[in-house]
Amino acid sequence: METNHALEALAALAHAIRLSVFRMLVQAGPAGMPAGRIAELLEMPASSLSFHLKELNRAGLLSSRQDGRSIIYMARFETMNALLGYLTDNCCGGNPCSPVSTCSVALEPKS
Repeated sequence: METNHALEALAALAHAIRLSVFRMLVQAGPAGMPAGRIAELLEMPASSLSFHLKELNRAGLLSSRQDGRSIIYMARFETMNALLGYLTDNCCGGNPCSPVSTCSVALEPKS
């Protein structure tokens, strides 16, 4: 992933509603979820949700498909994984390491 694409994805996720939508769609898996159901679960008007979905789609974090009268949105796992790879590319000095929970790099608690 190039730096500019990573910045677009991070900027799109840097909003509470968009982050919630993306996490919801990740949890929904490859089947995705209809826009109306997302709006219902977030208790927000469809017009407001549409703006946020457009931003996530523009950043390459979502894809969509028509299903009858509904639009189904799905998280783009390949983009999510590329972003995670970009963020952790130099983890542990460039050496392969275990998952974050067991990574040899310890974060110092802030005092």
